[in-house]
Amino acid sequence: MDIIFGRNRKEQLEPVRAKVTGKIPAWLQGTLLRNGPGMHTVGESRYNHWFDGLALLHSFTIRDGEVYYRSKYLRSDTYNTNIEANRIVVSEFGTMAYPDPCKNIFSKAFSYLSHTIPDFTDNCLINIMKCGEDFYATSETNYIRKINPQTLETLEKVDYRKYVAVNLATSHPHYDEAGNVLNMGTSIVEKGKTKYVIFKIPATVPEGKKQGKSPWKHTEVFCSIPSRSLLSPSYYHSFGVTENYVIFLEQPFRLDILKMATAYIRRMSWASCLAFHREEKTYIHIIDQRTRQPVQTKFYTDAMVVFHHVNAYEEDGCIVFDVIAYEDNSLYQLFYLANLNQDFKENSRLTSVPTLRRFAVPLHVDKNAEVGTNLIKVASTTATALKEEDGQVYCQPEFLYEGVILSAIVSTDPQKLPFLLILDAKSFTELARASVDVDMHMDLHGLFITDMDWDTKKQAASEEQRDRASDCHGAPLT
Repeated sequence: MDIIFGRNRKEQLEPVRAKVTGKIPAWLQGTLLRNGPGMHTVGESRYNHWFDGLALLHSFTIRDGEVYYRSKYLRSDTYNTNIEANRIVVSEFGTMAYPDPCKNIFSKAFSYLSHTIPDFTDNCLINIMKCGEDFYATSETNYIRKINPQTLETLEKVDYRKYVAVNLATSHPHYDEAGNVLNMGTSIVEKGKTKYVIFKIPATVPEGKKQGKSPWKHTEVFCSIPSRSLLSPSYYHSFGVTENYVIFLEQPFRLDILKMATAYIRRMSWASCLAFHREEKTYIHIIDQRTRQPVQTKFYTDAMVVFHHVNAYEEDGCIVFDVIAYEDNSLYQLFYLANLNQDFKENSRLTSVPTLRRFAVPLHVDKNAEVGTNLIKVASTTATALKEEDGQVYCQPEFLYEGVILSAIVSTDPQKLPFLLILDAKSFTELARASVDVDMHMDLHGLFITDMDWDTKKQAASEEQRDRASDCHGAPLT
């Protein structure tokens, strides 16, 4: 398994043409951008967890039935610092980096202090986010990096904290019809409170504002939800959205802030400060997008760990949403590189089996309903929501599927070329595949950019050039 997970990958800086078999639909034009860890050792030092590796961006550009591939490491501050030192010197979530033993006591003291209130890494290896006309590599810290989606060049660093008070943020934002970004982050002990913050980044600068200003400066807090624990907020990787509501699961997979503050001194990773509390509940928060207020009824379900929301919609006075759920946090433990070895098959058997669960939450609870009444009347699901004596509602899911089918295009056999697989979304039959003779890595998430996205960006760039020309010369170029 080290062939897939633990080996450093080479960049493919110039586009290479893929060998296409089958037929790519004529309407499929654009670029698939993907992101994930590609470098797991720097010099003699090695990351502990697969999710810690240095970000390697790659893209498949599809044009008129042809496919071109390229890849490039994200030139983050973290990457540059590590490469210059030829060792891991910036801490990641599962790997704590320590100063060179040859450094003096003042350097060591400063390093300890900086890890007590950590300035997190900008190794943005999880996903790609579109914001207005720009694209960003993202992780779950407060930093994201702007990139050029064509060349994969790394551009400026953006700190969420300059625009909204969050220390952590998800890598799975949502977009409305206007292209505005809706995301969530955790604000840790800010003004004595720990809360979950839902915020919106506009796709464009509002009317009447000075042209050329960044949409980031117009980021607004959409809603905030107090954490049930001041010093132990819930970890979450994503959230759900319907036309009118936001769904947030405050799960008992929590980050201990006090342990995190002392992790460096105790020579422990920040990941070790995460703990699953199976005896606790998972609270379901529903936020009305129109009022920007949480629904007052308290909904909960059993303890579980959710990384990904799959689907969400409104039906007959209910919110129905699907998630991939685990019984515990063992999946995260599986991806320590020490477990991704020849014993991977056996180790994976010890991991909680993922299940696709469908929940249904009533938007209006009948106060006169008897205790124990199932408040769900939607015929399309067997999920239930039972009214309890204290007014809370206990939600039990419908189990749709167990195990999840994964299609890996990077083979453990070095003789087999990696490829882009194109499937019919309805039948899952193969339409085409594009094989590339490159050192491709296993990635995490990504984004498909259509020709419409490119045309909009080109138009915006052209308008910006005209505006600049007008500013300089007094008349627009023709």
